[in-house]
Amino acid sequence: MTGQLITPAQNTWCPGCGNFSIQHKLKDVILGLADEGIPLEQIVLVTGIGCHAKMADYLDINSFYSIHGRTLPVATGIKLARPDLHVIACAGDGDMYAEGLDHLIFAAKRNLDMTLIVHNNRVYGLTTGQYTPTSPLGFRGRSTPHGTKELPINPIELALASGATFIARGYTRRLPQLQAILTAGVRHKGFAFIDVLQICATYFNMSETYDKRVYDLPDRDTGDFEAALHRSREWDYNMDAPIALGVFYRKELPTFSERYATATSPVNREQSIRDLLASRI
Repeated sequence: MTGQLITPAQNTWCPGCGNFSIQHKLKDVILGLADEGIPLEQIVLVTGIGCHAKMADYLDINSFYSIHGRTLPVATGIKLARPDLHVIACAGDGDMYAEGLDHLIFAAKRNLDMTLIVHNNRVYGLTTGQYTPTSPLGFRGRSTPHGTKELPINPIELALASGATFIARGYTRRLPQLQAILTAGVRHKGFAFIDVLQICATYFNMSETYDKRVYDLPDRDTGDFEAALHRSREWDYNMDAPIALGVFYRKELPTFSERYATATSPVNREQSIRDLLASRI
């Protein structure tokens, strides 16, 4: 494999950027799939706009650059057209939780069979430091020199409310755990949502805060929705609260493609027509 999936493209991420960790752990996950016999041609990476999007330049697999906030519609189209493909989407927190928020909700509610990795550095790094939907209250950036007046959203709680069937949080300074989470998400049949706390070394370096606050979720029944909801609200971006890492929720449900295939089978289509005709008599 060419460079073990790392392309020769010049890398322009800032030194210390958390994207490097996500890149190399995602690379390891993809190589693991290849070792199991899944052809690299059946793996597709879709990215949005932002620092994270350069992942499409740096990983030597099939990829698609979408426009800002539209990562999931493109990934959805690919998956519906080619259900045999393994679709992985990468997005930034501004990319996904602002412009792309409606697409996240519908991808989760439909239980589309794909993996979404959100590079959550809580700042617009590519455009030099504006606040995003996950920036903390009072964040001082180029667009908010006096500090934001908004509370951040809670991505884990949002994913739960939207119907995602795999929900997890990783951290770019916990590499073995991050790889395990990414592996579990890619293997999950259904919509896998992974929020990755990623520091922006240039505009919002939270390494010290995260290192002090993070802890691993205990092994437990991850199908307990209420327990997952309680855990999701534990941090809620209170800077003094503990930050849980790991899988919050996992449940097996029919995917959108499976439901669609069942609904459009010849037998069910004929029954639907009969039901429609009967309703008009």
